[in-house]
Amino acid sequence: MLVDLWPLYALTVTTPRLQLRLPREEEIAALAELAGGGVHRPGERPFMSPWTVGSPADRARTVLRDHWQYLATWDVAEWRLGLGVFREGTPIGLVTLHGWDFPVIRQVSTWSWLGVAHHGQGYGTEARAGLLTLAFDHLGATAALTGAFQDNHASLGVSRKLGYEPDGISVDARDGQAVVSDRLRLTVERWRERPHPPATVGGLDACRALFGL
Repeated sequence: MLVDLWPLYALTVTTPRLQLRLPREEEIAALAELAGGGVHRPGERPFMSPWTVGSPADRARTVLRDHWQYLATWDVAEWRLGLGVFREGTPIGLVTLHGWDFPVIRQVSTWSWLGVAHHGQGYGTEARAGLLTLAFDHLGATAALTGAFQDNHASLGVSRKLGYEPDGISVDARDGQAVVSDRLRLTVERWRERPHPPATVGGLDACRALFGL
């Protein structure tokens, strides 16, 4: 069976309203169509990559390509775990956990998107908390990093709600202009001292070697 060859398909993170797991082929197609329908309001630009600027078909194909690339290039030295966010079996978004030299440095970064119809309902906070539960409480991460443009108030609000603290700024070129992002950092100590939505993790034991553990 596929799960025997690629045990990440058995990995699940369950929160009160959501389940995070690696999507199967028909589910990643549904997620791609969801992204094609929009992941932010018109006129916004919350991501450094211009993947949301094109047509609905362009956005959908980007989701497919990224999903396949993450699977094909998985390596202990650097990996990206892209988990579908499901609400009562329906895909509503995608969250990604990125690790590099993880057995040594024990740091991760995260990024995510939700279909625009699912914004403003606390799903982003709950999904990020589930991802961080996996990272801190089960993989042994010591810090999680993230960043957002200074006008991306929704993303920054989720990070601050979960206890991230300022970690400087980044200045990057976007469309020929300099843009500033706030960098944020959450340590395992701060994670454990602050309240966050509960989450349970299943199927990790068979996956540990893939993370270098």
